[in-house]
Amino acid sequence: MELAKTEIREEATKAGKAAGMFGGAGFAGYMVALFLSLAAVFGLSNVMDAAWAALIITAVWAAIAAVLYAMGRTRMREVSPKPEQTVETLKEDAQWARHPTK
Repeated sequence: MELAKTEIREEATKAGKAAGMFGGAGFAGYMVALFLSLAAVFGLSNVMDAAWAALIITAVWAAIAAVLYAMGRTRMREVSPKPEQTVETLKEDAQWARHPTK
């Protein structure tokens, strides 16, 4: 039993470190998007007013956000909070426990 606890603890530590790295990668990706957006604004401001350039880039990000929101909402509607197979298996187990000869 102690060996199992030790192994689980080690694996949980590894998983925690990996999750931290994913978090760092997400933040780095956010920073890339931010500075890429700023570069796009500065690039567009060479051919138009800076305020219009910022508004255009903001509109692009708003469109991306709207598409991702719609896709996420569609996928979330497919999620069932009730574990259907587990409930069915538990019903079968209970039925068998009541009548083990059937």
